[in-house]
Amino acid sequence: VGAMENLSSDKGTINNPADIAIIVGYFIMVISVGIWSMFRTNRGTVGGYFLAGRTMTWWPVGASLFASNIGSGHFVGLAGTGAASGIAVGGFEWNALFIVLLLGWLFVPVYLTAGVITMPQYLKKRFGGTRISLYLSVISLFLYIFTKISVDMFSGAVFIQQALGWNIYVAVITLLLITALYTVTGGLAALMYTDTFQTFVIIAGAFVLTGFCKYDLYSNIFNLPRYNISPHCYTPRQDAFNLLRDPTTGDLPWPGVIFGIAIVGGWYWCTDQVIVQRCLAARSLTHVKAGCIMCGYLKLLPMFLMVFPGMISRILYPDEVGCVVPELCKMVCGTEVGCSNIAYPKLVVSIMPNGLRGLMLAVMLAALMSSLASIFNSSSTLFTMDIWTRIRPQATERELIIVGRVWVLCIVAISICWIPVVQAAQSGQLFDYIQSVSSYLAPPIASVFLLAVFVKRVNEMGAFWGLIGGLLMGLCRMLPEFWFGTGSCIFPSNCPYLVCGVHYLHFGIILFFCTSVLVLVVSYCTKPIEDQHVSNFVLTVLRLTTVFMVRKKRSHSQEEIKPTYTQNSTNSSHFSVAQEEAKSGICHLVRRFCGGGGSEAPEQDAPEAPEKLPDISEDPVWKYTVDANALIMMTVAVFMWGYYA
Repeated sequence: VGAMENLSSDKGTINNPADIAIIVGYFIMVISVGIWSMFRTNRGTVGGYFLAGRTMTWWPVGASLFASNIGSGHFVGLAGTGAASGIAVGGFEWNALFIVLLLGWLFVPVYLTAGVITMPQYLKKRFGGTRISLYLSVISLFLYIFTKISVDMFSGAVFIQQALGWNIYVAVITLLLITALYTVTGGLAALMYTDTFQTFVIIAGAFVLTGFCKYDLYSNIFNLPRYNISPHCYTPRQDAFNLLRDPTTGDLPWPGVIFGIAIVGGWYWCTDQVIVQRCLAARSLTHVKAGCIMCGYLKLLPMFLMVFPGMISRILYPDEVGCVVPELCKMVCGTEVGCSNIAYPKLVVSIMPNGLRGLMLAVMLAALMSSLASIFNSSSTLFTMDIWTRIRPQATERELIIVGRVWVLCIVAISICWIPVVQAAQSGQLFDYIQSVSSYLAPPIASVFLLAVFVKRVNEMGAFWGLIGGLLMGLCRMLPEFWFGTGSCIFPSNCPYLVCGVHYLHFGIILFFCTSVLVLVVSYCTKPIEDQHVSNFVLTVLRLTTVFMVRKKRSHSQEEIKPTYTQNSTNSSHFSVAQEEAKSGICHLVRRFCGGGGSEAPEQDAPEAPEKLPDISEDPVWKYTVDANALIMMTVAVFMWGYYA
């Protein structure tokens, strides 16, 4: 009861002028950046809106990759799992240091060579037909809505409720609408510029909170009193400071942490539309690689800025963050299975002074809005380019852009309706929920992409039945687990051991292996795809140099043609400006908001003009520079893994 009184007194603490001023100032800056990018960038074409015109340099790419990945789910989920079980959850972050290099060095060159905007487009070009790309588009949209968006909304709501005491629907709807505003107005360029700004806000705010934590807690965390009512449920794990844990009794067993996370990470970093789209917007392959390296270095930080503070929060507030008794947990955080998810928000509202507390809320808003905006934009790209173009093949560029923005509004509406389901389906550890769902659904996709890129013999029949078989196998594990529930320390789940006994990370490994075998068996038992239809979409060691040189020659040939088209575009733009000056200012602003800006004639002529293909050739000096930095980053990653293993 005493703990509840203390918690109640903390609610609504962000209500002073200093905190409010910082929060308002933050929103003004973010919206200003979005509006600035709206008028600065070309959003009147599909490439301009969805790929930022392929003009982004390495540092916005790296910052956007990090900010798109680090949402409010990381602040709440990483800190919560850290509070519940220790540092092993940091392995999810440090594993990405290796996977992100695969993205920049192996996968992006293939995607650029294929000339695609979305991942389903790549599968369509690689295998032919439409059913694989359509399947991937639909399942990706479902995953965005029911896992990524719902998780970010819930975790953001947890923080806002702890800090402000707002009604969950008022808070989430407000955030969604503001996020949708600058997503709709600015396109990908707005997202990447705001992501860059918000990355610095996220890191700065997290460093501030870490600095306010008592320093001696890090060095004396084992010596602090370990609260107990039930030693098994209430005390921290004995292996709390080990990344690699027992393969049978560990909550995150080491085979799963090394291989299972790599599989899920391969799906997320190398095939997910949200991430890959940022790389495709880079001005060159060298900028892609440098951005991936920057993102990798930033991924070292969550262990120290989120996981460790979560562990400290459990020690400082054992009756609330570490509660296990269902009745008490229900009073503290509204759920009976545990309250570890409030670890980070509780730390913020309890130890931060006025002003800085508002800064931390701004950090959470930055993470939430950045992640949601990235998902909104990428899901809009998937729906527009892979689904709407099937419904209306004759759609113009302007129609595609408008449809993409309307889809963002539809995503917002569906997400708001999903809020009650998110509240009812909350699990004890949010990050475990995210990773378990990914382990049940993502390995088949990762398997098909990996084989598509590296194995020329894989055909459409094998890839399709591999995806279907993997999906059915994953659902056979996921649905019973959700039906019986994951349980808690006091009340274990009733799910049969035969179905739920294998750890979800180990299940992901098994699922990946079974899918790969099915894809290969079916492919080798059916007719192969002819070489001329596959060569540009498969990466082999012998073809690396050839692909780069051919691409470079094709790019130069396009540059020779470009001046004629540029001159025509310039003349058309003068004609368009003359027409626009005759219109009212309101109409002009509306057209700018919706991505228009010229007459219909240039829009009809534009698709006929030669399109400059992405140049993936690299300057030798900068190529060796980024390669050396990649080796340095891998060395740092190996050292960190070894030190905390």
